[in-house]
Amino acid sequence: MSTRRYVRPPWAARVVGSRLARLFRPSIVGRLSVVRRTSGQRQSVSVAVLRYDGQEYLVAAYGDTEWSRNLRAAGRGQLTRSGRTQQFSVVEIPVGERPPLLSAYRREFGKRPTVERTFHALPDPADHPVFLIRSLDRLPGHGR
Repeated sequence: MSTRRYVRPPWAARVVGSRLARLFRPSIVGRLSVVRRTSGQRQSVSVAVLRYDGQEYLVAAYGDTEWSRNLRAAGRGQLTRSGRTQQFSVVEIPVGERPPLLSAYRREFGKRPTVERTFHALPDPADHPVFLIRSLDRLPGHGR
């Protein structure tokens, strides 16, 4: 059984990469906003959205991050991409169902050295929370 861990991204990925990521692929890279589980304040972080088999997922590539813990606790968040904000709920994917999603994530985003390095440091699927995004904007009573 794995002990969930976290790999802190390098300084460049945290500071520079986070700000520049949205410029490269605005339909894929978004700004996640989620309520912090302890303070109730909002946390915002850049995330890459995985599209797989007609669905969208958030993958915590760096391990059990603060944003993944906050999202797990809140069960919902906001994702801003290309100037549009989407309200969503999440379903955490069970560990046994993560391998194909993590493989797809690595194919899509693993060219970034920090991502691939993290998967080498944390090879166990249990170390990478994966969340299915369920848009609330498409549900009755939640439209724009």
